[in-house]
Amino acid sequence: MTMSLMPPLMFLGLVLFMLIGFPVAFSLAALGLTAGLAAIELGYLTPAFFGNLPLNIFGILSNDLLLAIPFFTFMGAILERCGLAEDLLEGTGQLFGSVPGGLAYAVIIVGAILGAITGTVAASVIAMGLISLPIMQRYGYDMKLATGVIAASGTITQLIPPSLVLVVLADQLGRSVGDMYKGAIGPSIVQTLLFILFILAVSVFRPQWVPPLPKEARTLHGWPLIRRVLWGMVPSVVLIFLVLGTIFLGYATPTEAGAMGAVGAIGLAAMHHRLSWPLVRQSMDSTMRITAMVVFILIGSRTFSLVFLAVDGGVWIEHLLSSLPGGVVGFLVVVNLFVFFLAFFLDFFEIAFIIIPLLAPVAAKMGIDLIWFGVLLCVNMQTSFMHPPFGFALFYLRGIAPKSVKSSDIYLGAIPWVLLQVVMAIIVIVWPGLVTMWLDVEQTVDLDRVRIEMPEDTSQADTERDAQSSDFNGFNAPASGASSEPAPASP
Repeated sequence: MTMSLMPPLMFLGLVLFMLIGFPVAFSLAALGLTAGLAAIELGYLTPAFFGNLPLNIFGILSNDLLLAIPFFTFMGAILERCGLAEDLLEGTGQLFGSVPGGLAYAVIIVGAILGAITGTVAASVIAMGLISLPIMQRYGYDMKLATGVIAASGTITQLIPPSLVLVVLADQLGRSVGDMYKGAIGPSIVQTLLFILFILAVSVFRPQWVPPLPKEARTLHGWPLIRRVLWGMVPSVVLIFLVLGTIFLGYATPTEAGAMGAVGAIGLAAMHHRLSWPLVRQSMDSTMRITAMVVFILIGSRTFSLVFLAVDGGVWIEHLLSSLPGGVVGFLVVVNLFVFFLAFFLDFFEIAFIIIPLLAPVAAKMGIDLIWFGVLLCVNMQTSFMHPPFGFALFYLRGIAPKSVKSSDIYLGAIPWVLLQVVMAIIVIVWPGLVTMWLDVEQTVDLDRVRIEMPEDTSQADTERDAQSSDFNGFNAPASGASSEPAPASP
């Protein structure tokens, strides 16, 4: 067997393990080690090659950027239980309740706000599902639409900074987390507007699916309503600035901003009189599990990619993708379709750690901006939470939904929102400026056009000019050839 066959065999083995359903982290590590031993046995690699593995693992564990993951996860876990979502939903629900689709608008807006302060999909979906789904069910909302809008509003969290997905993508692409956050601002706003426009269209063509709240349900009016809305909004805006503003202004790194966000989340829990040791303990347990999962997946993927690249897997991927018809457009279409279908079986962490390191070098060689490429993939990977029947947002919603809500309603209700996410990916491809206009413009210098011009030798002219200039006392120097003696007095 020639070495050129090893990359496709490793890739097929990876697909087979994914289909079997064996834990991804251990599948990747086992496949990488087995392929590495086979390559050594066949003479393609030397035993000393595996000396690189401990260095790679140490590089993962010593990466300060990844510290942002437990901080943001802990922040989201605290906010999931502190009562902030209840205040936000109650205030905005009462504010928009008089119009058709008002509850759906409230869910989308609150989902976007929670996404900007929690960074985790589970927190948004579970909180809004527990609060808003029974109300929508009580007042006659179509269940497919109700479950779909709750799950979709939770997935906005993946795209809105400080999303964990953007942190991981920035690490894998070798780009700044701050730039990745800035690039995601435009798409996250447009994604939210797309969801709102969809509800507006439903309220126009199918108003019976999204009835307004009856008068007896709108108990708050005037200043009490404004106070309730502000009580939910103002602390959220302060926390958003604490996390994102300090990053954008350059006052804090993402890790430091995550730590401040965790402290701010504890403060919000105290404001809502929900801060307790059980809450902190549950949040720490959730953070520990997610962080351990991320680290193990990253170690397994690094083991796989180390061997894969050593047997020229990167060259195989590059030849495979760069020879596609259509050039850059063909590459983007194939990659997005590939990621879209992978999202049926893998979650975003697995896709980011396994696939992105293989695609990024090819994208860079094709002249694609990696910040734009990362945001595009983030938009695409939103669908991993909404794909029926494997989407995690659907699992979260099924776990907390009343038994009267059918699973078929949850799965069928997700389809229009998946299509809207696909439309968002197309918009990002067609309009790259939506991402890049938020980034700082880099000043590039073409070294081939740099000209260095030396000034003419003016030393002789300078000497003559100095000779004619005034001396340091301010008196004119005598002219050339004139006597330095004073002139005789006139008779």
